[in-house]
Amino acid sequence: MSDKKREQRVKRLCQYGLFIALAFVLSYLETLIPLAATGFFVPGMKIGLANIVVLAALYTLGAKEAFALSAIRILLVGFTFGNTVSLLYSLGGGLLSYGVMVLLKKAKVFSMIAVSITGGIFHNIGQIVVAMLVLENAGVMAYLPVLFVSGSITGLLIGILGAEVVKRIRVVMI
Repeated sequence: MSDKKREQRVKRLCQYGLFIALAFVLSYLETLIPLAATGFFVPGMKIGLANIVVLAALYTLGAKEAFALSAIRILLVGFTFGNTVSLLYSLGGGLLSYGVMVLLKKAKVFSMIAVSITGGIFHNIGQIVVAMLVLENAGVMAYLPVLFVSGSITGLLIGILGAEVVKRIRVVMI
């Protein structure tokens, strides 16, 4: 392997490491935010700060890399700060959200903010599906209207922040 290829691989590995570390730290910081202070009163609701990193990875590194980043982050956070059930909710929401965001991005007709909003909504849908399976109760679907609103709001915020991050990352990554 040439020195130039080796240097590119090391640079890429360092970028992955930084993205994973940043997503992990943002996930931790989010656990420190009291639920009432966020303005949302849905049990288990989070802002999704780490999704800024996943969105940025999707637009700067690529779909496979963003998937790996998202999966690693979900597993790390789940094992560090959560439990089996919270890990299931995160995986269900994260995987569905990721899949939808990749499809919308590939369509090349949606803005990053629209992709993020849709990702936020589908994250909540994925979590509701997991809740229905875990609780064996379709009654949790009653949360969907509230979760659509919260997913849209958080998706909008994450999309705006993600777009700004991507602008700055592209300058640094060149």
